[in-house]
Amino acid sequence: MTQPRELVVEADGGSRGNPGPAGYGAVVIDPVTGETLAEAAEYIGVATNNVAEYKGLIAGLKAAKALVPDASADGALRVRVRMDSKLVVEQMSGRWKIKHPDMKPLAAQAARILPASAVTYEWIPREQNKHADRLANEAMDAGKRGKQWEPSSSTAALDTPRPSTTAVLPPVSGPPGDAAAGAARARAALSSRPGAGPAAEPAAAAASPSAPQLGWGATPDLGAPATFVLLRHGETALTPEKRFSGSGGSDPELSAAGRHQAELVARSLAARGTIEEIVSSPLRRCRETAAAVASRLGLEVRIEEGLRETDFGAWEGLTFAEVRERHGADLDAWLGSAKAAPTGGGESFAEVTRRVAATRDRLTARYAGRTVLLVTHVTPIKTLVRLALGAPPEAMFRMELSAASVSAVAYYADGNMSLRLLNDTSHLR
Repeated sequence: MTQPRELVVEADGGSRGNPGPAGYGAVVIDPVTGETLAEAAEYIGVATNNVAEYKGLIAGLKAAKALVPDASADGALRVRVRMDSKLVVEQMSGRWKIKHPDMKPLAAQAARILPASAVTYEWIPREQNKHADRLANEAMDAGKRGKQWEPSSSTAALDTPRPSTTAVLPPVSGPPGDAAAGAARARAALSSRPGAGPAAEPAAAAASPSAPQLGWGATPDLGAPATFVLLRHGETALTPEKRFSGSGGSDPELSAAGRHQAELVARSLAARGTIEEIVSSPLRRCRETAAAVASRLGLEVRIEEGLRETDFGAWEGLTFAEVRERHGADLDAWLGSAKAAPTGGGESFAEVTRRVAATRDRLTARYAGRTVLLVTHVTPIKTLVRLALGAPPEAMFRMELSAASVSAVAYYADGNMSLRLLNDTSHLR
């Protein structure tokens, strides 16, 4: 029996604005020699990142098929598709459902090019997809000039050295994430420098996993962190009036202003293109905010009960001044101790901290190495930030957290945490 021809397809797509001017790139590689066998790129006009990614996949599969005369025959060709789009890889592998109307026909077109048994999909970090990325950007640059990409002007292959054996082109496994994790790379760089103080000490001096090492030390680079992008929901009718609005009240919907904020943050996050999963509090205002982002990104929303807001008991719907007037002693106790609960059986900060910390641990294990959007509330976000900084409970009252603001915390496998962003509202201006 004739052995099938094996080829590697790397594909990428981009959109400057999402949606905005978009293009794709694809390259077919001989896995044995590392030789570039074919390139494809095209400016496709205004489209989203996801559409461009799918277009790149289709072009790459077609290019691979064109290299093998009897490619459609079962067993004649085996193609390993490598992409940094988690969405495309998971959908084409059949692990994620395809719900977005723009994605369904593109996925169907890609699936018809070759027999399903001939194609496998694997995710790779963005830095391992530079050739296709360069092609996509060349296509977008050409489109900006009112032209189409031409192979003769491409420098993608020249800037992407290829290995000569399959030994350095192994299948990539594991979840994607923030591959540019500054803290992890810096720790690795410091630990490899001779005479670099504590970083150059023997590995035996490193802290155990159960006792996370703080600061810069000999802790090894344990890979990409779980990065939580923390999005506070958009405004409700209660937000401008600064009324207590927790999980024990009326569960209000987004106001018109809140819906507009949700659309603005969705557009901003889509332009960044780093979100791979979306998890939301079960409360309506968060679900509506998450839905706006999910619609832009073509992702599904997972509901997590542990991300709900504090139950403020009898204070729900009241302003701070009204609580001071009606329940002054209880309010003073609440402000003075994390163990004190609001009037009427609400949650104390200590109880919320235990709930949020347990949720954090569960989600960091589930999404190790991935960048995840958590759509939640003031208290859970402040709690995650406080815990990441090792700050006392009273630090909660010293943080500003606006509606539809974005914060971010990275969680490393060695237990270290890094606050990367707090209360960013630039997308609302």
